[in-house]
Amino acid sequence: MRNKFFGDRAFYRKLMVLMLPIMVQNGITNFVNMLDNIMIGAVGTAPMTGVAIANQLLFVFNLCIFGAVSGAGIFGAQFFGSGDHEGVRYTFRFKLIFSMLLSLGCIALLLFAGEDLLLLYMQGDVDPAEMAETLAYGKSYLLIMLIGLLPYALAQCYSGTLRESANPVLPMVAGVIAVVVNLIGNYILIFGKFGAPALGVNGAAIATVISRFAELAIVMFKTHTQKERYSFMRGVYRSLYLPRSLASKLFFKSIPLMLNETIWACGIAMLAQCYSLRGLEAVTAHSISSTFWQVFAVAHMAVGAAVGIILGQLLGAGKLEEARESSYRMLTFSFLLACAVSMVYAVAALFIPYAYNTEPEIQALATTIMHLTCLSMPFDAMTNASYFVLRSGGKMIVTFIFDSGFMWFGNVAVAFVLSRFTALTFPQIFAAIQLMCVFKAFLGVTLVHKGGWVRNIIAK
Repeated sequence: MRNKFFGDRAFYRKLMVLMLPIMVQNGITNFVNMLDNIMIGAVGTAPMTGVAIANQLLFVFNLCIFGAVSGAGIFGAQFFGSGDHEGVRYTFRFKLIFSMLLSLGCIALLLFAGEDLLLLYMQGDVDPAEMAETLAYGKSYLLIMLIGLLPYALAQCYSGTLRESANPVLPMVAGVIAVVVNLIGNYILIFGKFGAPALGVNGAAIATVISRFAELAIVMFKTHTQKERYSFMRGVYRSLYLPRSLASKLFFKSIPLMLNETIWACGIAMLAQCYSLRGLEAVTAHSISSTFWQVFAVAHMAVGAAVGIILGQLLGAGKLEEARESSYRMLTFSFLLACAVSMVYAVAALFIPYAYNTEPEIQALATTIMHLTCLSMPFDAMTNASYFVLRSGGKMIVTFIFDSGFMWFGNVAVAFVLSRFTALTFPQIFAAIQLMCVFKAFLGVTLVHKGGWVRNIIAK
């Protein structure tokens, strides 16, 4: 029983080699996002709420790109595991083309429909003057952020491919430098330091865009100047050629995963819209809670990413039984790690919301929401790990039903009914949604145990 759920030192060493760079990069990124949130919050409640709503829309784009890159990345990890560097190169080309097209489409959508989408989150009993001010901040922030969408997408193509080929350190270094640039830029441009104008939320957006270009420049330069180490990148830009059969496989695997991530992200955005029916106070408190959840959840998110890479490489190498055995150990590790993190998060919730320059009622509400999140965090970690296990074997339909299907027919459906047809408060509705995580976690473990995901999808 112990061998089934717990690995040896070599197992955890391999997991940590992949997990720690991802965790460091995401941890620093989310920590800086938290500081951004606090700095914007120091300007006032309306700017913070406007930026929070705009970021809900950008969150959908980010996960859309993640889905596109990750869908092709399933093949990338298995190609690398089998030693096929040409396959990795073709996979990277596909990511570039697909991500660029998605970015241009999202930019056009947000340019022409951005205001209408922002207004979806300003429902309920809202003062017209307060709504107009919040909308103005959200629009100005969103328009500047559009400039950074394409470099963000291209950087994800590089970072994803490097991680799939067991090279997670360079994406980590590029990400860390980018967030430092973002943090310094925010301090200077939000508050007008060192002779710069005080631009408020616009300054925050400009700093983020600069950091996106910085990350892309670093990861591109280092990848293409170390050709011996990253041999799969040789000649990647000589043409856009992709073998028709492989392009078809990549497309039909990437589309379901991209749709899954996009629909799931839309579900998260819809949940936030349901919460907004309880007033802008709920929007602000939820923004505070979500920002800090992202900081503390980097541990089990990094485990999930490592799970997908390790299992993908094992499956590509034909080590199917080893992949099955590793999945149980990874689920156990993810659950226990999240239990430890949730305890720290529970203590931090007593202090974190009070760093914001906002009303005491909102601070207390954010603390309540954060404590509710603590209870579901271990189950959320199991759900996340289960998702990456299922995805590693290319089980797109099962993954789609498990992730997006549960989100919309479970979480969103419950939130929609409770927010519109009951008098329940925001914390009560939020608690009901967190309870759904427990059911989803057990569903995920059941699907992993059935083993339909254990297969090599690149075998000729």
